[in-house]
Amino acid sequence: MTLTVNDQFLTELRRRISQAVFRVCPGWLSSHAEDIVQTAIMRVLDAAGKRGEEKPDLSAVYLERAAYSATVDEIRKHRRRRENPVTDERSIQRGATDRADPEMLAASREIAAGIGHCLSGLPSLRRLAVTLHLQGHSVSEVAAILRWRFKRAENLVYRGLADLRRCLTLKGLAR
Repeated sequence: MTLTVNDQFLTELRRRISQAVFRVCPGWLSSHAEDIVQTAIMRVLDAAGKRGEEKPDLSAVYLERAAYSATVDEIRKHRRRRENPVTDERSIQRGATDRADPEMLAASREIAAGIGHCLSGLPSLRRLAVTLHLQGHSVSEVAAILRWRFKRAENLVYRGLADLRRCLTLKGLAR
């Protein structure tokens, strides 16, 4: 058996893998989402060809797994690219003196604890929406990840952020 696919099949495969990638791709990597979709499609088609299937498996679980795997690989590739070895002596000396002072570290810890406490006080759906937003996801990404309508995600994110600001202000942690 050989792999046979038509345009309609490829369109459906692309649509479903794009949705799966959109659900698992972090916001900071969204500019690479199309590359991830392409990689996942190629993996699905390649695996089906190796198994001798006429058409690849389009089950939701299989496509989610393919999208997740391609996304994780892209994250790893991105992290590897960011690692630049330090060869300049001045860079090494500068790195030793660039450490944050203890006062800033203590303030950062206090703010982090305050945010955690305030988040825990939010209603669960708002907390979920705000947490995803604080992790770098846009409102439309939050809607897609949680399978909500855009307006619902938008309301929960912005009302949750307002509640978070109010709580942080009461704790004396807002600017």
